This record gives sequence, C-alpha cells and structure tokens, in this order.
Amino acid sequence: QVQLVESGGGLVQPGGSLRLSCAASRSIFSFYSMGWYRQAPGKQRELVATIPSRSSTYYADPVKGRFTISRDISKNTVYLQMNSLKPEDTAVYYCNARQSLVGATTRDYWGQGTQVTVSS
Repeated sequence: QVQLVESGGGLVQPGGSLRLSCAASRSIFSFYSMGWYRQAPGKQRELVATIPSRSSTYYADPVKGRFTISRDISKNTVYLQMNSLKPEDTAVYYCNARQSLVGATTRDYWGQGTQVTVSS
C-alpha cells in the first residue's frame, strides 16, 4: 500500500505564496505520474498539475504561470509552489500518485488533503 502525506497548507493573503509538499512511502519514480488536484466547497475535484515520470509537466489553465510542480526523487517528495495566490485558489489540495498496471489500466493513490485558504 502506498502512503502519501501532504503538508504546507494554510491561510495566506491574496498575492501571497505557499509551497505544498507530498511525501510518498516509496520511490516516486515507480509511478506513471504524480500530481496535485484540488476541491473547493460545492465543486468537483479538479486537476491542478502533473509531473509524469517520463514526459513534460502539465498545468491547468487557471494556474499556469503561477504554480510550479517539481519533485525530489532522493526524498520521494513532490512539491507545488503556489505564487500570486487568488481567493479562487481556496480549496483542499490532494496529492495523487498514478500507477501504471498491466493492460493499460492505472491505479490512483491519494493523500489526505491539505487546506489552502486565500483570504484577506
């Protein structure tokens, strides 16, 4: 079983920055991809950014140019640097690890979530 532990959430003013961390219980390079999702109250969970093990990073349009996803393989950790935060970025942020299985199927693992609140 894979464990993902997020940290770094909190309350920040508009225009501020936060860095989220996601520590995995095993090598993150063993996953097809790692990523961050978020879910605001009353809304569906949405993709924020992904960092596949063997291709380029992806960012959702609302966060392009403001958020940066990165990883430290030696620490089995993925980060999400969030700059120029806006109130609409307020959500619970979830770390995701996607494992590639036989037959082109995948399995998703999730962290417990960390709250990010952007408010003055």
